[in-house]
Amino acid sequence: MKKNYVKTAFELPCGAIIKNRLVKSAITERVSDKNLEPNEKHYRLYKKWAATGAGLLITGNVIVDRVHVESAGNVYVGDDRILPKMKAWAAAAKADNNHVWVQISHAGRQTNKFSTFRPLAPSEVQLKQLGLFGKPRVMTEENIQKVIKGFVKAAVICKKAGFTGVQIHSAHGYLLSQFLSPTTNKRKDKWGGSIENRSRLLMTIIDKIRQAVGASFPISVKLNSSDFQRGGFTEEESLQVIQMLNNKIDLLEISGGTYEKLVFFGMTDDAPKIKESTRQREAYFIAFSQKVRAISQLPLLITGGFRSFDFCNQVLENKELDFVGMARPFITNLDDIPAFLDNKIDKLENLVIRTSFKSLDNAAEGGFYARQIIRYAEGGDLNLKMNPLWSAIFLTYHEFKKGMINKIG
Repeated sequence: MKKNYVKTAFELPCGAIIKNRLVKSAITERVSDKNLEPNEKHYRLYKKWAATGAGLLITGNVIVDRVHVESAGNVYVGDDRILPKMKAWAAAAKADNNHVWVQISHAGRQTNKFSTFRPLAPSEVQLKQLGLFGKPRVMTEENIQKVIKGFVKAAVICKKAGFTGVQIHSAHGYLLSQFLSPTTNKRKDKWGGSIENRSRLLMTIIDKIRQAVGASFPISVKLNSSDFQRGGFTEEESLQVIQMLNNKIDLLEISGGTYEKLVFFGMTDDAPKIKESTRQREAYFIAFSQKVRAISQLPLLITGGFRSFDFCNQVLENKELDFVGMARPFITNLDDIPAFLDNKIDKLENLVIRTSFKSLDNAAEGGFYARQIIRYAEGGDLNLKMNPLWSAIFLTYHEFKKGMINKIG
């Protein structure tokens, strides 16, 4: 019988041991209370995910600046007064010695107008998507130092609360990704220009978090392989950043794209640079992993596209990566995950949501999965009969409704 590599343990550089190679990657929960704090909905949701047996759960965006949210309903971690609720969240998310890491993030220019009309960003490069995002204010040195302190403070609180690691979100066009990309970082000071300067903020945050949490606490980074945009952050630059990350972090997660090119969101027909051979191999960013392996020994996590047990087992056996990340299967196939880990279910369903309007399909999928997560958090079950058109407008409706509640609160 072939060895089940998915269920083998893995020791990270910091000494922490992950009991198996399956990771629930970050999915935005959108269920914080009006004070942007965790609550019973988080506890209920994460108990469900912990029960799947996955070795590592990574939370959705937890923000380090309460104005710059990735989505209405994010949790904001910046004050020790939140510790009791964070401790309850961490406790709910741990079962049978699994790890649970907090993804810490700052949305930068991708903060929508329901939160602020003038978000902070490296440069005044506005995100023009449906008129939802304001023209950014260029960050001052004081702003940058405040962001650094915010990431460090958040990491320290997460450790105190009992979470077993943190993931720094430097992908998908959020603030740290904005600093890395020449299309959004036009600065002429030490934070812009060369890739060494554009990566300075990320490296500074990592170093200061490491000083604050110690050598044995896992630190991960989520990084774009590319922005998939002309003139943006390239694969070559990504590899240079990865070389800088060597010996600094414990796990690298590879992704790609921004709000302007939603490659991370799904294997869309127009996604650039994705070969047919890659599509057939399920994982969206697996080809890039070979380039990473050539220049780095960092433990590697890839999320996106994995559905069959045999393929997951194969890439782990071949050491193409060290961890398999899944997001949507932890929503639509929640009850199947334990059997999948034991190779008793060979394939997880790849549910695709479509409307009659191609321009609305990404929004429909995003809204569908967001609504399912909220249902789980509120104690409900999976509902496969949701109207795709209502799902397409749900996220905008949710941002407006919850954003107004948070402002009033």
